[in-house]
Amino acid sequence: MKCTKFFAALGLAAMVTAVPLHAAEFDDGQSIAFNKALAGKKVVFVPVSMSFDLPQAWAEAMGKAAQTYGFKFSIRDPNWSPDAGAQAITQLISEKPDLIVVHNIDMQVYARLMKRAMEAGITVLQVNLKSSQNSNAYVGANWYNIGRMQANMAVKACGKGSGKNGKVAITQGTPTNPNNAIELQAMEDVFKNNPEIKVVSNQSADWDAAKAHAITSTVLKQHPDLCAVLGMWEVMDAGAAAAIKEAGKTGVVQLITNGGGRGPACESVGSGAFNGYVSYDVPGQNRDLVNAIKILLQTKPTANAIPFALYSPLTELNKSNLTATSCWSMEQVKAASY
Repeated sequence: MKCTKFFAALGLAAMVTAVPLHAAEFDDGQSIAFNKALAGKKVVFVPVSMSFDLPQAWAEAMGKAAQTYGFKFSIRDPNWSPDAGAQAITQLISEKPDLIVVHNIDMQVYARLMKRAMEAGITVLQVNLKSSQNSNAYVGANWYNIGRMQANMAVKACGKGSGKNGKVAITQGTPTNPNNAIELQAMEDVFKNNPEIKVVSNQSADWDAAKAHAITSTVLKQHPDLCAVLGMWEVMDAGAAAAIKEAGKTGVVQLITNGGGRGPACESVGSGAFNGYVSYDVPGQNRDLVNAIKILLQTKPTANAIPFALYSPLTELNKSNLTATSCWSMEQVKAASY
C-alpha cells in the first residue's frame, strides 16, 4: 500500500510539473509583432504650445496610448517660440527618438529640420498644422477646405440673392502660420468667383483675442454696414464676437470661424456669437493620431517612403444643426480609450 501511494504521488507530481507555469502569449499572426513594434519605442511631441486645448487633447491621447502599448512618450514645449521649437527638434535629431510628432508654428521654420530628421532615420509625423515639407505622415485638417467652407458661408450670408451689400472683413492670425496662409488662399479663390463680395479689411490679430477685439471694433466704426467677419481660430475670434456684441450687432454682422469643436465653441454657436463654424473634431483626430503612430512604428518608413495623410472630417455647425453631442470636453477626452 505504501509503495502504491508513493508511485501515485510521484505520478501526480510529474503531471503537475509537466504543466507550464505561464501559458505562451496568444499570437494571431500579427499581435506579438505589433506589441514588439511599439513596446519601448520613444515618441516625442513638439507642439506650438501646451497652453491651449488642442495640443493638450492630442497629448492626452498619445499619453494614454503610451500606457496601453508600452511606448515612451514625452513633450518638448517651445511655448509659441519658433526658435525654441527649432532648438528642440535639432536636439532630438542627435538623441534619435523613434518618432517625432510636430505641430508646426510656421510654414517654413521646421521644414529643413524635419527633412534632416527623416534622413537621420527618425520618423516624423505632422499634426494639424503642416509645413511646406512633407513628412512620413500628416494627421489633421485640410485647411484649404476649411477656408473654402467659411468663404462659401460668407457668400451665402452676404452675396448675391442675400439682400446684403457683400462687405466682409477677414481677421488673420499670423500670415506665415500654415492654416492662416492656406485658408486665406482658399477664401481669395472663392471670392474671385463671387465678385459681389468686397473685402473691406484684411488684418492680422496674431491669434490674440484682445487684438481681434480692437481690429473688429475699428472696422465696425469704419463700416457700420459690414455684413460678416471671417476669422481663423475660435479662441482669437471670441474677441471679435465681443466687439460685435458691444456694437449691438450680434446676428446682424455674421461671425464665421473654425476650431477643434470644444464645448465653448458650441456655446458660442448656440448664443449666436458664432453664426458659422467649421469643426475638425479633435476627438476624431486623436484616434487618427494614435493610429498613425501605430502604423509608423510598425512600418518604420524611410525618408524616401511615400507619405500618407489622414485628413479630418469637417462639419459645419450653426444654430439649426447644433446638438448636445456636437462638441467635446476635456473630460470626455480623458475618459476615452486609444
